[in-house]
Amino acid sequence: MLSWDDDVTPAAKPAPMPQPGIAPAMPAGRSLHAQFGDMGLKAATASANAAAADEGGEARRVNVADKRIINGQTDVNQLVPFKYKWAWDKYLAGCANHWMPQEINMQRDIELWKNPNGLTEDERRLIKRNLGFFVTADSLAANNIVLGTYRHITAPECRQYLLRQAFEEAIHTHAYQYIVESLGLDEGEIFNAYHEVASIRDKDEFLIPFIDVLTNPEFKTGTMEADQTLLRSLIVFACLMEGLFFYVGFTQILALGRQNKMMGAAEQYQYILRDESMHCNFGIDLINTIKLENPHLWTAEFREEIKSLFLRAVELEYRYAEDTMPRGVLGLNAPMFKGYLRFIANRRAQQIGLEPLFPQEENPFPWMSEMIDLKKERNFFETRVIEYQTGGALSWD
Repeated sequence: MLSWDDDVTPAAKPAPMPQPGIAPAMPAGRSLHAQFGDMGLKAATASANAAAADEGGEARRVNVADKRIINGQTDVNQLVPFKYKWAWDKYLAGCANHWMPQEINMQRDIELWKNPNGLTEDERRLIKRNLGFFVTADSLAANNIVLGTYRHITAPECRQYLLRQAFEEAIHTHAYQYIVESLGLDEGEIFNAYHEVASIRDKDEFLIPFIDVLTNPEFKTGTMEADQTLLRSLIVFACLMEGLFFYVGFTQILALGRQNKMMGAAEQYQYILRDESMHCNFGIDLINTIKLENPHLWTAEFREEIKSLFLRAVELEYRYAEDTMPRGVLGLNAPMFKGYLRFIANRRAQQIGLEPLFPQEENPFPWMSEMIDLKKERNFFETRVIEYQTGGALSWD
């Protein structure tokens, strides 16, 4: 990968005399910035590339076999040739599935919330606790991508998807804010829940160290320890945050929608679930490809550490279920979620090559699997097909 501090000439030799309109060749050992100063890196790069082409610069073209997810030496600015086509396909799918919160009508939700008899106190508690976690969760995810993960991934196809994912996290944060604003909830209460509600704070405090290590400007990959640190953080965010911590909340709000309550909010959550399912799947593909390219990272000791993180995450999410549902509500209760979280944890573990942590657990909410398989499901709120795609992605055949 070309660095701004690299020598871009193939060998040191006397520089030719300057000619009008042609930038002089760069002396060996001098960086682009040092050589050209304020004239701008763009023009300097074009000149350097032209000079390199004259002297066998084709050798600098990206060889697809040289690409790596981490610690790659190829040019991260050169998207093609593709090596990780799965990442590009997910980017295209994400673009095709674009949506915005304001597209969903919240009028019925507003009327229901304002009606003193519209929802039980347990249902109102559940909704506020739910939003209290999610209004900051996607901001944590976005910060982790933009300030951490993106910096350390050296495959441009994967970076392209991460940019799309970061935008989707912003849309999700917007959606939760839109619900809070529509219902006229106390913004101070909802947005500070991650400081003030123990079950939410504990989940966030579990995640934050895995953000901090990647966003530290001094953190760099390239050693076994650092590469395992990155892989560990990727597993926490793909498998445990987006792949586990979100699922109690999703189930609760979608269960409301199944009972014709808070249908606007539930529709937005269903779109978010579709996005997050793809985020989780992308992250798992990323993890497995890193393992494939760096098998030395997947040690027995590392696997045991990951298993302990899975167990801790299941415990934290179950405590959150107990806090949001101290009594049965919507035909749900906290003990039902113990089995569900174990079922999900088993699936996530198997997806990254670990043995199931809780053998023989079954899914108590099979309808949630149907929600995730959106290509086969019509929107049960009867507003529009949930597999809505942007006009540019539609086929008119």
